[in-house]
Amino acid sequence: MNTYDWIVVGSGITGSALSYELVKKGFQVLLLDPNPILDGATRYSYGGLAYWSGTTELTRILCEEGHQRHQILSDELGVNTQLRELDLILVVNPDDDPELIAQKYRYFATSPQFISIEEACELEPLLNPQGMSGAFTVRHGQVSPEHLNTAYIKRFKSLGGTQIFDQVLQIYPIQNQAVQVTTHLEQYEAENIAICAGGLSRQLLKNAGISIPIYFTHTEILETPPVDLKLRTIVMSASMERFQLEAKSTQPELQPLWEKPGHELAPFIVDKSAAQLLDGRIRMGQPSHTFSDVNAQVNLLESETLIRQEITKILPTLANLPATCYHCLVAFSSDSLPLIGAVGNFDNIHIFSGFSNPLVLIPPLAQRFANFITGQPDPIITQLSPLRLMKLIG
Repeated sequence: MNTYDWIVVGSGITGSALSYELVKKGFQVLLLDPNPILDGATRYSYGGLAYWSGTTELTRILCEEGHQRHQILSDELGVNTQLRELDLILVVNPDDDPELIAQKYRYFATSPQFISIEEACELEPLLNPQGMSGAFTVRHGQVSPEHLNTAYIKRFKSLGGTQIFDQVLQIYPIQNQAVQVTTHLEQYEAENIAICAGGLSRQLLKNAGISIPIYFTHTEILETPPVDLKLRTIVMSASMERFQLEAKSTQPELQPLWEKPGHELAPFIVDKSAAQLLDGRIRMGQPSHTFSDVNAQVNLLESETLIRQEITKILPTLANLPATCYHCLVAFSSDSLPLIGAVGNFDNIHIFSGFSNPLVLIPPLAQRFANFITGQPDPIITQLSPLRLMKLIG
């Protein structure tokens, strides 16, 4: 049986970043993932870096650290992450009250500023002026999520880390001193395991008899091939429907339903949004559903039709572009903060998942967690322990 100091499950951005930071500390690390082709939430994200969005001392510190980390990651990892800054346009729906939205934005480290329809269309000429009652804007970072993920894994492997493509079937704690992992092909043992499997994290831990308050949405996006049409900005909804959905679906009275397949915990939402990567691909979306089953079937044809209908309202020239519809799971927690640390009474089983602002927060938190488990006290990592939310499922 192959043994390691750490096994990290999931090679999206959470797993790749954490694996890299652990191997930098001198640990023997195995990174496990069933798929050699990146196909989770990292692959289909917009690459957005919301440096501006901290609303508490904790999140403001982490957003600033994330900002600083991204400035040096290309050089540190040896791969260009395609970091850049753009204007983010937050479109106000015709029926929404801009003043109510502005009140929510005033808590952010950098508050998005209200602009008129004319000013919004000046920043983004592809916007439909009839599809909004105004907009907010703020400067916003962007990377290529695939390039960043690849960079982390490449550097991880160059430092001696091991990556194996195999599906985890079961996790067995061994007298709280080690962890054994059974996959399709092999068995592995490690002193510690970190679950970084995004929307699958809850199910993996449930299979091990561990209940944890991490949740997931089923989300779809449309992705075009590289096109000549140019978006100057990233466009999203000012109402932040996704965060409202997450809050509604994790109310205490709904907790038992998350344990049973066949339930939709809250009405689905569509966040009208679009972003273009430097290679010319445009990603548009995005419907989100809170189905309780990770294997729930989603009708991609219906999702594509819905996305195109919604995009027509704000960016009509994008609505008929050739595109493919993709589905993924997106992990979240009930308080919009990630879950980081040992789960329940299992000192050797850790979670590193549930990021609502992932591409900003993951680099600094992966670094902090690696420092923490090597003995460096960190009140931020302590605050993000899953224990803070365990009463929800107790």
